[in-house]
Amino acid sequence: MAKTLTHFPLQIFYDGHCVVCSREMELYKRRNHENRLIFIDISAPDFAADVYGRSHEEFMEKLHVRDAAGQYFTGIDAFIKIWQAFPSSPLYGFLGKTVDLPGIRLGANIGYTLFARFRYLLPKKKCPAGSCRLH
Repeated sequence: MAKTLTHFPLQIFYDGHCVVCSREMELYKRRNHENRLIFIDISAPDFAADVYGRSHEEFMEKLHVRDAAGQYFTGIDAFIKIWQAFPSSPLYGFLGKTVDLPGIRLGANIGYTLFARFRYLLPKKKCPAGSCRLH
């Protein structure tokens, strides 16, 4: 990923219907003391993807993050941006630097792509009618 300045706050577009995704976002919410992250559940019935210039299907494909300057980051790049929201965390600093290494980045991208594609097989949270169309 090209090194770009991260403009906070970040909007995180996540699938609240996915148990794994929701649990991870809950972890970030508990650590979000500086309010650098805004959480947007794309499985919510009132989520309107077109307001953000993307389709619901695009958002459901993989994790999206949009910074305060309006730039989108997806997949592993989105995670790296999220981890930057916790500058005092040695764990997230280590993860960001490690995952950004060329060989590891490739493996992380492959792993995340497989997870995102097949996450519908995982246990799900209750989904209001019509809000989780891709599951």
